[in-house]
This record gives sequence, C-alpha cells and structure tokens, in this order.
Amino acid sequence: MAEAYIIDAVRTPRGVGKPGKGALSHLHPQHLAATVLKALKDRNNLETSTVDDIIWSTSSQNGKQGGDMGRMAALAAGYDITASGTTLDRFCGGGITSVNLAAATVMSGMEDCVIAGGTEMMSFTAAYGAELANAGIKPLGMGSGNAALDAIHPQSHQGICGDAIASMEGITREELDALALSSQEKAARAIREGRFDHSVVTVYNEDGTVALDHEEFPRPETTAEGLAALKPSFAGIADFDLGGGNTFRNQINRRYPDLKIEHFHHAGNSSGVVDGAAALLITSKDYADKNGLKPRGRIVAYANIGDCPTLMLNAPVPAAKKVLEKAGLKVEDIDVWEINEAFAVVAEKFIRDLNLDRDKVNINGGACALGHPIGATGSILIGTALDELERSGGRYGLVTMCAAGGMAPAIIIERI
Repeated sequence: MAEAYIIDAVRTPRGVGKPGKGALSHLHPQHLAATVLKALKDRNNLETSTVDDIIWSTSSQNGKQGGDMGRMAALAAGYDITASGTTLDRFCGGGITSVNLAAATVMSGMEDCVIAGGTEMMSFTAAYGAELANAGIKPLGMGSGNAALDAIHPQSHQGICGDAIASMEGITREELDALALSSQEKAARAIREGRFDHSVVTVYNEDGTVALDHEEFPRPETTAEGLAALKPSFAGIADFDLGGGNTFRNQINRRYPDLKIEHFHHAGNSSGVVDGAAALLITSKDYADKNGLKPRGRIVAYANIGDCPTLMLNAPVPAAKKVLEKAGLKVEDIDVWEINEAFAVVAEKFIRDLNLDRDKVNINGGACALGHPIGATGSILIGTALDELERSGGRYGLVTMCAAGGMAPAIIIERI
C-alpha cells in the first residue's frame, strides 16, 4: 500500500458565529473555503491542474452552504478547471473524514494529489434557521424525524446528551468547568506564543481589506468564578414538547429509564459557535518527490465507529481504541491527543476512560475556548496536532471527535 503524506495544513482564524456580529459573518461560505484553498496553492507553488480531487466537509448543506462547496470553492480560488471536488457530511466528524478519504484514495494508488478540508459558517446556519422559523417551517428537532427509527434508537439534543453522560458518569459541574477553564488558559498561551501562526491565514474582504487575522472567540479573562456563575444552557429545553408529549429528556429516559439527568453544561463549558475553514494537501511520495514538496507528516491509520445514538457523544473512546489497534500502537505511544470539546464532558470522559496524561491532551486549547465550526473542526484539529508535533518534537498524534448519530472518526498521524 502506498503512503499518504501531509504536505501542508492551513486554516482561517475562527470568527464569532453570530449573524452581523462575527468578523466573518458577512462573507459567503465559499469565500472562506476559497481562502484556504488559495493559501495551499500559493504556499506550495501548487500546479492545480495536477490536483486529482478536492474532498470537502460541510455539515449544513443548504442555502449558501449547498451546491458542492468543494468544487465551487476551488473555482473561486482560481484552481484549474480539471481539479474536481465533492462535499460530504458526517455531522461534526466530517473534517476528519474528508482527510481520511483523501488519504485512502492516495494509499490505494488511484490518485496522487488530493486536498481535504471543510467549512462551516455557523452564523449562516443560525440565520437560515431563523428564516425557516419565520416562514413557519418547523425543524425536525435533533432526532431523525423518522418515527420508526426513533422508536428503535431514540435521539435527543446534543447538549442534553452531554448532561446525561455527565450525570451517568458522576462527573461534576466543577470538574467540567475546570476543563473549560484549562482550555481557555491553554488557548491563551498558544496565541500568546504564536503556536497557531504557521497554519492560520488571514481572511480578506472582497475589497482587499482584512476581515479577520486572529482568533475572535477566546475569552482569556475567563475565571473559575465566572464559569460557576453561568446558568445551565439546556435545562430550559429538556422538557420542550416535541409533539405528542415527547421531550428531549424522555427521548433519553426511554432508553435509560433510571437515569436522573442533571444539567451541567453552559456557554462556558460547551463548544463555541464560530465560522471557519481548513484545508490539508495530501499526496503520494512520488508526487511529492516529483514536485519538490517536503512532507510534514504521514497518515498512519484511520478508523470509523458508531456507538449509542441515544447518548450520541460516546464514540470517541472506542474510535481511539480501534485506530490504535489498526496502527499497532498503544496509548503511551501517542504524544499529542486532540479530542474535540463539543461539550466538556466529551473530553473529560475521554481522558478518564483512556487514563491519559492531561498535559498531552488539547495542548493548545480546545473548542470550549476556540470554537467548533462543525464541518471544518476535524481538519483544523489535524493541522493543530501536526503543528504541535513539530513544535514539541513528538512523533504520533491522534485526533478524534464525536458526531451526531453516535459516531466518531479517528486518525493517527506521524511527524516526519
């Protein structure tokens, strides 16, 4: 099997994902994707007619985010018309999956140069959701909307799933807040020391002025007292009538009837709502040698797995175990762990279940501090892991994250 190499990884800064308030919210989603695609092209003197495919991740593929962003953003970035593109959706996990699929096509020997990445403008999805509501179109909720499926695998709201897992695991509000505070402190240090500078590219407005050149979401002034003062975000919707007397709470209690769900998660210990995009250049060894490109990393193994769709957020641990087995590695072999902080409980449970050294996990902060642009986050985290391996001299990095429907993709990379 051929090797798949990471030549480069770039991303935008993450902007606050609120319509009319975030620094990126006025831009078209394709503009963000084109920004990182153009950066890959320019930084690596890439002849885009040699790009076999562009595999993109966007979770909410509607409105401005519809229409195969992988292809359309490549055209907007000035790529040769022969560079094709496709767009996928694995909910939050799509940004890892786009890289995994790119690696698979290269490792199979069928393609030599593939770009993978993702974009999510949560400011757009918020505005789009409001438009639907104003038009009287009711959302399906966080479940499948399929009564027969929900009867077998009842699904709930992700935030309430996070609260349910914390209640089930005996993880306290104080412990979740401590993880969130650590995330802010780590992110502040990383920004202060310029640890993201190699990967982050400036986003420009159409007129050439700077739209955003720094992380907009982090709150370095966060304190334990401030977090403790925040009210839980999901208590008020847990008993919202979804129809027929069904609620988010009883969706979970149908499967776990003895579980008393307490509410621990709030805006400070949950992932931030942001806009962002990221891209990675994946090639074969022959392509890299022929084009004078120096690989930065090697993709060692990847895996996908599903877990309980009712609790939704628990697949990262089995995904990590599966990819470690595929790679022939052990927990202690991994120098850098990136586990998406969709909610603080996801990372906290991951650390506990695998008995990890906290100093190796989300070393430069996570989504509680930096935000989670759904379909882009996985690609961002792979680049972040590679940057940290280079900074610290580590060898292996493992990246995983929960995804709706109870899934998790995972990937292990090796620094070259």
